[in-house]
Amino acid sequence: MKKIAIFASGNGSNAENIARHFSGSSLARVSLIVSDNSRAYVLERAASLGIASIVIPRRQWREEAVTVMKVLNGYAPDYIVLAGFLSLVPPELTEAYAGRIINVHPALLPAYGGRGMYGDNVHRAVVAAGDKESGITIHHVNEKYDDGAVIAQYRVSVAPEDTPETLAAKVHELEYRYFSQVIEDELRKLSGE
Repeated sequence: MKKIAIFASGNGSNAENIARHFSGSSLARVSLIVSDNSRAYVLERAASLGIASIVIPRRQWREEAVTVMKVLNGYAPDYIVLAGFLSLVPPELTEAYAGRIINVHPALLPAYGGRGMYGDNVHRAVVAAGDKESGITIHHVNEKYDDGAVIAQYRVSVAPEDTPETLAAKVHELEYRYFSQVIEDELRKLSGE
């Protein structure tokens, strides 16, 4: 059985959705939640789900990649999922887990990607630009923000009356509907199924 580590910085609703998706699976299970924020609600979700969690402060992600690798190696995950994780993953980790780290981004990359483009910042930018559609991009992770190869994109219409908040709700629905299944499909490919 594959072990999934989820990296999250905030609320953790996607992390919980993924953990519940794999709770009865013979393919994989979520064995670890990693956060760069000691006050993130995702840590409470992990505790309520009986999943181990650790906090690695943001400074360590930037300055102490070797420490991050040692801590992670102690849990030996097979696959890493970024679900609302705001720190840049160090190159040492993207190299060690090449092809085994994915992220969900709340826009249709390459639009609205890169440093500072996360959560409500993305939705505000989409609404301000008057775009007719938005959505999610599920992609592989490399050493740059939102730059890895795209695995899948799912779209939603942006209505003229949409606000960043209503658009966020539409995008979250796409995440909840598709992200876990894409993770499962990618794990099956890795397993040769």
